[in-house]
Amino acid sequence: AAFISIQAFPALLDLPQDLEVSTVSCGSRHTAVITRGGELYTWGWGKYGQLGHGNNISSDQARRVEHLVAQGLRAEEVVCGPWTTYVRVLE
Repeated sequence: AAFISIQAFPALLDLPQDLEVSTVSCGSRHTAVITRGGELYTWGWGKYGQLGHGNNISSDQARRVEHLVAQGLRAEEVVCGPWTTYVRVLE
């Protein structure tokens, strides 16, 4: 199993330089951001599929949620719960 760094304090994260983050939400062990372009990126603990990547894999690296891109959906709002992630999208 991969080691996931869960920290109780803020930490810097490297995102691609061309991304401008407009919204951030933090769950108990995962984080999600929405870019100004409407893309959703998630990282952290993924045991219950809360990262939205179609699996239960955890990751310390921010990854774009490709399902939204493939469906032509634009993320507008994100709220992370303890083991869940709610995303409001527009077509």
